[in-house]
Amino acid sequence: MKRLHLYIIKSFIGPFFVTLLISLFVLLMQFLWVYLDELVGKGLDFSIILEFIVYTMAMLMTNALPLAMLLASIMTFGDLGENNELLAMKAAGISLYRIMKPVIVLSILLSIGSFYFYNQVIPVSYKKLIALMSSIRQLRPEIIVKEGVFSNEIDNYSIKVGKKTANGDMLYDIMIYDHTEDKGNTTITVADSGTMKITKDKKYMILNLFSGQTHSEMQPADRRKTTYPARTDKFTKQSIFTVLQGMELERKDESVFKNQNRALNNAQIVYFVDSIGRQLDKRRVDFSTTLNYISPANTNVIKLARKDSVKSKPIKLVQYIDVDEIYAKASSGNRSGIINTALNNARNNIRVIQQSEEMLISSQRNLNRFGIEWHKKYTFAIACLVFLFIGAPLGAIIRKGGLGMPLVISVVLFIFYWVITTTGEKFARESIPVWEGVWFSTFIFLPAGIFLTYKAANDSVVFNVNSYGEFFKKLFSRLKKKPEEKKDN
Repeated sequence: MKRLHLYIIKSFIGPFFVTLLISLFVLLMQFLWVYLDELVGKGLDFSIILEFIVYTMAMLMTNALPLAMLLASIMTFGDLGENNELLAMKAAGISLYRIMKPVIVLSILLSIGSFYFYNQVIPVSYKKLIALMSSIRQLRPEIIVKEGVFSNEIDNYSIKVGKKTANGDMLYDIMIYDHTEDKGNTTITVADSGTMKITKDKKYMILNLFSGQTHSEMQPADRRKTTYPARTDKFTKQSIFTVLQGMELERKDESVFKNQNRALNNAQIVYFVDSIGRQLDKRRVDFSTTLNYISPANTNVIKLARKDSVKSKPIKLVQYIDVDEIYAKASSGNRSGIINTALNNARNNIRVIQQSEEMLISSQRNLNRFGIEWHKKYTFAIACLVFLFIGAPLGAIIRKGGLGMPLVISVVLFIFYWVITTTGEKFARESIPVWEGVWFSTFIFLPAGIFLTYKAANDSVVFNVNSYGEFFKKLFSRLKKKPEEKKDN
């Protein structure tokens, strides 16, 4: 039996690592495609790009592991079924449960490792990734001068080039507007040709111009004059040296993002949820006290009504007040004041309620995001085990190995799982309890996996349409017999 278990593990390990790399590659390409515009054209060093990819792969590991488990289990047991090895094992009296036992143990260990990875490694990777992405977003694009178009990427200069060589070393028909003095387009330089070089540290630019002239409009001493003197300087060679800002990567502090939900482990999330929950309760109490109630202690209605009486005892806070009686005894002049005061209070209350409602809903959604992240660390870890109980029996039933049919089935099931998970999280943020929304996909796929495992272990027909047709025929025939039996009786 030990040899059999080792054989099953060896058969599973190879496809698992291959499918894990394939899953990571596909998810990474999808992620990079989304953020391609923010990475291209900024002259990033290979080390920065490699660092970005490593952090991204760590973040995508939680999605790649369940997909790899599903695909590898279908491939492994599909190969065993296609080569009649499963049939031989069952003929020898070995049940499917015993065949799956070593893979189940391996999946449990993988689920535990997945939870630890999600709880300890991913928060650190997320902070580093989000800080790196924020730094890259603020990085200015690399200076690329296009033919026939003014380029404003160089500080205080606007450059237009008529033509340039294929490698960009030589520029022709150059026109430059100098805005260093911030006086508009008063200084223009035109050159026959030139070269542009940027230092390796990307802090300075050197522009060498050949055979040109500079036209400058001079500011007159008397501002009342409408004419401006001009000056033209011809040159054989001229160099422009300028400082480039924002061309080098400036790292952002990771601690800025430490309080985001994905940057916390479960122990920290519990602390934040408790803290945010107390703040939310306090805001609810503060909201209730900001409304303008008709209270004996503070109301213009009572003050207006008291003007008609000379002597009156102070009203206690717990004393009941008949507003209709006060309004009836008030003079006609005070009645209009009472109505206007009530209308103003009602309008203020409506505005306060609307503002407070938006604030409370936003705070509750933020609180729910922390709760969702807490539960997701468990659901994604258990997903490895759930997909094993779906993939292994499916492979035993369809009896197809390789990457063809298993890949199609795995992608369809995983997309279905992802759609249900995303929908559940959306409902968890808005309306239903957090745990119900996050665990909704597990509640659907786990019974399905147990059902498929039971069917495969008992060699039951699952994908045969004729068997379901026979079942419904028998069901309808029984339903027809019952009314006939009642008539005979």
